[in-house]
Amino acid sequence: MPPELSSIFSYIWQTIRAWWWLVLPFLLWKPFLYFWLWWRVELYLKKVKFILLEIKLPKESLKPIKAMEEVFAGFHAIHDVFVFREKWIEGQIQLSISCEIVSLGGETHFYIRTPEIYRNIIESNIYSQYPEAEISLAEDYTRNVPLSIPNKDWDLWGCDFVNSRKEDVYPIKTYPKFETEKETEEEKRVDPLAGLLDGMATIGPGEQIWLQFITAPVRDEIPWRKKGRELADKIARRKAITPKKPMIQEAAEILITGKTPEAEAQKEIEIIPPEMKLTPGERDILVAVEEKISKFAFICNIRFFYLGKRDVFFKPRGRFVFGFFKEVSTENLGGLKIWKDTMTKIKSTFFWFLDERRLYIRKRRLFRFYKERLSPLFPRSGGTYVLNTAELATLYHFPSRAVAPAPGVLRAEAKRGEAPPEIPLE
Repeated sequence: MPPELSSIFSYIWQTIRAWWWLVLPFLLWKPFLYFWLWWRVELYLKKVKFILLEIKLPKESLKPIKAMEEVFAGFHAIHDVFVFREKWIEGQIQLSISCEIVSLGGETHFYIRTPEIYRNIIESNIYSQYPEAEISLAEDYTRNVPLSIPNKDWDLWGCDFVNSRKEDVYPIKTYPKFETEKETEEEKRVDPLAGLLDGMATIGPGEQIWLQFITAPVRDEIPWRKKGRELADKIARRKAITPKKPMIQEAAEILITGKTPEAEAQKEIEIIPPEMKLTPGERDILVAVEEKISKFAFICNIRFFYLGKRDVFFKPRGRFVFGFFKEVSTENLGGLKIWKDTMTKIKSTFFWFLDERRLYIRKRRLFRFYKERLSPLFPRSGGTYVLNTAELATLYHFPSRAVAPAPGVLRAEAKRGEAPPEIPLE
């Protein structure tokens, strides 16, 4: 090697050896922010007190499912906006609420787990639409089973659910689609929860069904609404608004082509308007997408468990839950399906000898995430999807005994009444 070239390489090596550490801040900056924020959020969540509220359904109620949509619209009031100090120093995040339907040995309960600071919002919105319901503090039912599940006495089977479409703008089948006729009589209404509640009533002692809907309100933090508008414009064949060209550019185009903008616009006029060219399927998708993006929305994830003592544990007994999610799913719009990555089933092709250990770890992880009400990919983001108030009301509402006569559902037997005005307040 020539001496000149050797001296150049020597100089480069000495420079790298002396200053190699300068690249570390650029490489480690994002990991540092991630772990810093995670640490601050963990400290913040330790200060938040969560409570579990049990809702006993009204014995008889003529309220339609739309009443629950108004309840979820009221729940959206917990949405908050954080400044720099609140997010990066205090670790504040948007707290979520978990709406849960649980069957304990065939006895079905409706729960809402919420931060205690939101209790008044939750109760007032429920009572505004369901004044005959009963709401009370309850013990967390997840603490009544061994923490070591799965073990020699208990086993579980479950999964998370994901959106069947990659885009959140496609809605699931909502409650208006179940009512083919405008019936005023409650006995003729169709309720998507009826089959689920009937299935929950069939399990026996030593068995439990847990169904969890974790929701956190969002506004414009994610671009789903913009994507919905773009999809609607594409389906409707609406032309994008082009910015006006500078005067000099227009003059140059007229001199070169000899065509004025008015002449070009006349060519683009169509005799048949674009909306008349839509097929029935395209029209249904357009209406559904525009309706979804017009309502308040929540970031959600849904989780399901069937667990029980090994002497009575029978996995196929919990498959009726999948039928419920089939009911609210469609092929042309959106839906909810099993997330295979979290399902408690592992059958490897090459590393089959690790299947048993991997399955145990997956069950433990899924059980812990349910108990702590965590998102599927915690501490990372992801695994969630957007559902609006109508979609959530379809999945979680309070049906009356007439449309959902499952015997195991706890209901309020007496009506709530106001205190007499003559009773002194002090």
